Amino acid sequence: MDALLQPANHIGVVMPVFSYLAIPQNGAKETLCADLAGLQFCRVMPADNHEVVVLVTDTPDETTEKALQESLMKLQSLRSLSLAFGYDEK
Repeated sequence: MDALLQPANHIGVVMPVFSYLAIPQNGAKETLCADLAGLQFCRVMPADNHEVVVLVTDTPDETTEKALQESLMKLQSLRSLSLAFGYDEK
């Protein structure tokens, strides 16, 4: 299994993993990448030739995931966030 997709606590418990396409405000791609990279539980992969960023989140629990979602929605550099994949085994 890819290290990025392994459980956050690595003891065999499946954690919520989501991937998103993040669209920055006009001219704010670098700022968005820095903002996202500053958030815990986030991995940021900017596209080389487009104004889009792939964001993968791996949180330890649903409460933390909800708090992260709230933080994401407050980012001034973010224009839109589209869920591309989500996995939360219940």
